[in-house]
Amino acid sequence: MNRPPPIWEGLSTEEHEFHYNPQHAVPDFAVYRARREAPNEAALRDLKRIADVAYGQHRLDTVDIYPAPADTGAPVHIYFHGGYWRAQDKSNFAFLAAPLTAAGICTVVVNYPLCPEVTLDQVVASARESIAWTARHIVEHGGDPKRITISGHSAGAHLCAAALATDWSSYGLAADLIQGAVLISGIFDPAPAVRTSVNAELRLTPDIIARNDFERQPTRVICPTWIIAGGREPWQFIDQSFRYAHHLHRQGGDPGVIVSPGYHHFDILDQYLEPHSDVMRSIMSVARKNRTS
Repeated sequence: MNRPPPIWEGLSTEEHEFHYNPQHAVPDFAVYRARREAPNEAALRDLKRIADVAYGQHRLDTVDIYPAPADTGAPVHIYFHGGYWRAQDKSNFAFLAAPLTAAGICTVVVNYPLCPEVTLDQVVASARESIAWTARHIVEHGGDPKRITISGHSAGAHLCAAALATDWSSYGLAADLIQGAVLISGIFDPAPAVRTSVNAELRLTPDIIARNDFERQPTRVICPTWIIAGGREPWQFIDQSFRYAHHLHRQGGDPGVIVSPGYHHFDILDQYLEPHSDVMRSIMSVARKNRTS
């Protein structure tokens, strides 16, 4: 069956960059990162943190673990940062561990190798291995490996989609390892990134795209899932979230979709610091779903 042409077909170079390169849609993007520096520094200073724990062989195959106050049995939440698979570091996202640990959730913030040093295949492989490592070892830090949820922003949402497309039994783990997911401002099909300036670092090929297109890869984990986009993001970027939601729904999932009014691609991360935000309400709903008394 012939597929319809992609919605980005016919966009000019400038239009495509606007829709699929968030830094072009929000030229002052650095301002929004800078205003989270104070709570991030406070979290790095004040929270208990087990830093730079290796889960793989690459130097960036590391996690920071923020234990919950409870000694044992805490739900576990794993976060994957964005950066279009070629930028950012886990140390810039300590701020989100503060409200999560305060709510009794053991928090794991993941680093992974970045393009162009590696391909997207290796990025995805490392993300999967970080989850497998957490499932095997988080009990040592008071977390319950049967109560793992995940979230990610932008490219990190794509890595969460990779996790939902993983047969965890092939890792010797429970097939329903992931108990819930929150995917924020995600990229789920890498194909449109080819026509952006970012591809100079991503070096995507048709084969790499096909292997990592989670709008089409079968979903292996059906769990409570929320898909969130900012209402001020370009409409074609928002459309990725709806397409992925349709993909999950066709396979028996029942994802919730939220277009969060007033937020764009970069300030939507502020919602981790807002207890009643769409992001935090969604994370709490999945993280506490299987909470035992």
